[in-house]
Amino acid sequence: GEHRDYLDNGNNKMAIQQADKLLKKHKDLHCAKVLKAIGLQRTGKQDEAYALAQEVAALEPTDDNSLQALTILYREMHRPELVTKLYEAAVKKVPNSEEYHSHLFMAYARVGEYKKMQQSISAQDENLSKTMFLPLAERMVEKMVKEDKIEAEAEVELYYMILERLEKYKEALDVVRGKLGEKLTSELQSRENKCMAMYKKLHRWPECNALARRLLLKNSDDWQFYITYFDSVFQLIDESWTPPAEEEHSLEGEVHCSIEQAVNFIEERIAGESRSSRPLRGPFLAKLELIRRLRHRGCNDEYKLGDPEELMFQYFKKFGDKPCCFTDLKVFVDLLPPSQYTKFIQQLLDIIPLVAAAEDEVALPGDIKALQQHLCVVQLSRLLGIYHTMDKKQKLAVVRELMLRYRHGLEFGKSCLKTELQFSDYYCLLAVHLLLDLWLEGEEAAVWQCLTLLEEGLSHSPSNAQFKLLLIRIYCRLGAFEPVSELYSSLDAKHIQHDTIGYLLTRYASSLGHYAAASQSCNFALRFFHSNQKDTSEYIIQAYKYGAFEKIPEFIAFRNRLNSSLHFAQVRTERMLLDLLLENWEWAKRGLGEDISEEHRKLSLEEETLWLRIRSLTLRLVSGLPTLAHTIQPKNSEKTAENGVSSKIDTIRALLQQLEAAVDSGKKFLEQKIQYPVLGPPPTRMAGFFSNGSCQCQTSLFYLVSDIYELDTNGLEDSAEIQERIGNSFKSLVERLTDLFNKCKGDLIEVRDGTLKTHPNLLENLVFFVETISIALWVSSYCDSVLRPFKSNLQKKKKKKKESSVAMPPVFTHFLDYVTELQTLTSNVIDHIKGLEIILTALKLEELSLKDTLLLQEEKKFTKTVQGKVQSSYHHSVQEIGELLKKRLDTIKKLKI
Repeated sequence: GEHRDYLDNGNNKMAIQQADKLLKKHKDLHCAKVLKAIGLQRTGKQDEAYALAQEVAALEPTDDNSLQALTILYREMHRPELVTKLYEAAVKKVPNSEEYHSHLFMAYARVGEYKKMQQSISAQDENLSKTMFLPLAERMVEKMVKEDKIEAEAEVELYYMILERLEKYKEALDVVRGKLGEKLTSELQSRENKCMAMYKKLHRWPECNALARRLLLKNSDDWQFYITYFDSVFQLIDESWTPPAEEEHSLEGEVHCSIEQAVNFIEERIAGESRSSRPLRGPFLAKLELIRRLRHRGCNDEYKLGDPEELMFQYFKKFGDKPCCFTDLKVFVDLLPPSQYTKFIQQLLDIIPLVAAAEDEVALPGDIKALQQHLCVVQLSRLLGIYHTMDKKQKLAVVRELMLRYRHGLEFGKSCLKTELQFSDYYCLLAVHLLLDLWLEGEEAAVWQCLTLLEEGLSHSPSNAQFKLLLIRIYCRLGAFEPVSELYSSLDAKHIQHDTIGYLLTRYASSLGHYAAASQSCNFALRFFHSNQKDTSEYIIQAYKYGAFEKIPEFIAFRNRLNSSLHFAQVRTERMLLDLLLENWEWAKRGLGEDISEEHRKLSLEEETLWLRIRSLTLRLVSGLPTLAHTIQPKNSEKTAENGVSSKIDTIRALLQQLEAAVDSGKKFLEQKIQYPVLGPPPTRMAGFFSNGSCQCQTSLFYLVSDIYELDTNGLEDSAEIQERIGNSFKSLVERLTDLFNKCKGDLIEVRDGTLKTHPNLLENLVFFVETISIALWVSSYCDSVLRPFKSNLQKKKKKKKESSVAMPPVFTHFLDYVTELQTLTSNVIDHIKGLEIILTALKLEELSLKDTLLLQEEKKFTKTVQGKVQSSYHHSVQEIGELLKKRLDTIKKLKI
């Protein structure tokens, strides 16, 4: 007890002394040994502590004190997996200890051994779980039921869950319907929902129908029960089910099994609605749903349910001022014939109270209610494609009207908090979408207009996420990454959103030359994925602790989904390539330990997966270079094999074949010429990688590695053929790199008829150039490490023979010429970049006569902001690319043997 106190008070030295005293008297006092180990661990003597702990652990203790002390020690050592071993042994020795079982369960949870944890909940191996674990759990709970020990709702939930997993639906139903089911009270309708789930599993349509009917009589606004009600009615009709003559229709009472009954039931719900204290949407929407289902069966007309157009009009009258009205009706617009669209929209517009100040002015809403109604109609018009058919002039007119309405609507939101959205935001969004359509049709000015309106919108609604996401997408399409990181962080993305929208950030950061920001955004994303692994196990433990068993499989599925996230794999790969570029070799090597095998990530996103394969193979090839460089071996090939070096070159050659194959698949994929919508998924950089020639350059560089290796093992005599091959490779590489540079030339921003035109593809090409020249230099330094020793040997020979006739092999000249040409090329690129910087600094955007009539005075300031952001972003990209290339130039200068 005493030395425990010392430990608790942080007096580790005293604790060690006390433990030693005790151990003198009782040699095998397990607990004292462990406490001594804890003291050692805390005074920095990890190895001694570990050795001592293992002595005790080897004896497989079962006393509580030792187990708890070891648990504490292992946690402090960050070795939670040892805790599981400890309790596995304890459970074996004391199989009926409830407590040790539960400790083991928690220990599994902490190290993420869900497979073992799930064995009681959803063992991966279905058979195992059905034959062993679940039945075991079932017996445990049954025993509790028999002894009348079940008190908590969570225990009933667990029992239900076990039976459901065992597919004992009938038994599960009995539990829920029986006395135990009365405990299911914490969630609304928890008991009814579970009954319904079991009826569905058992295909007991009469019960489904009767229960849904009963629940709708209680609450005629509950949409899910309308769906079940209709599903079951039509199931029963198709089975020609008829109710029994004598007894009850079903366990749940009366059953409806004909269309007439369903029609009457819905009409009654609508009649009942008028008596309710608040207007209910359910009954009216249910009628539209029934019409849709009857039409589907080709028998609508005989049931006189009314005309969908009229019903939707009435619905709009009743609920048009509610934001949900649009989403409610959206589902049913396919019931309208296209020829009626324009008429239908006009009909809705006619009943909205809008007031025009003068004959020719836009009629505006006088209050929020009218504004909401009008917004609903505008959304429906967009959905029905009414704007699509317009020409450019009409579209611009609509944009002008929408922006007028947007600015007018701001009046109603004066009292809104910063965190609330303005009522009229949708007008601005829609205007932007129409302009995006125009931009895609080749109207260059429209994109600046989009950004301008979005920045204006954001100034009034600083927390509108849609504005921010659109801004992010458009800035990225224009190749301006700088404004994006700030926008993204202001989105304040929570948790899973880093996976669902984070790729918007990481896809563009490094490809636009913002290396520092790219590093940051990758780290940010990786931090999220790594902490997810820790967090999820905590959630699982909590769920277990509080008896929320149903949540556990959900958490497990969530975590698996994130671990196999394509975004996660891509960020890891790009992060390491980036580190290599920025010359953090150490970091990249560490990352490679994780061996990015994407084989098992069978992801639907074919292009992303293909691109990921190409990138990760490139990464593995580049990181394989340093392992080759230290192997100057005589021709003795057995020796080489022993050193495992030849196996390294084999690895590189195998990777190279895989890269070739991946590139082929990529090219095949691109032949489909897929055009993603502007706001669809952003395409990868694969197309650019092939078309600007980086791909051929990089592949031939890796082939060159293989040739140089061969020269290394063969030596310089009788290798004229290899030397010539290497010389030719050098030549064609310089040509290819020069071509790639030519694809980077041109202005990033040009002013054409008063409009800015940007060329972000030049930026992406430059970034590829930097990456490719970096790989070229890494290969060159490998080449250098091979040729230097050869040269010094030749020079020694010269001295010995005292004659000058020792001919220098041609490969040296080839290499020197190559390095010189690389130096010249890199200098030219650096000059080109300086030129770009000068142009970007000199470009006075404010002098642009933005002649577009679209722009009103107040927009001018936002336009300036937007164009300034793009210009500054380009400027930074170009600076960062320039800095990196200067570093590369220094490397080249060191390569002259």
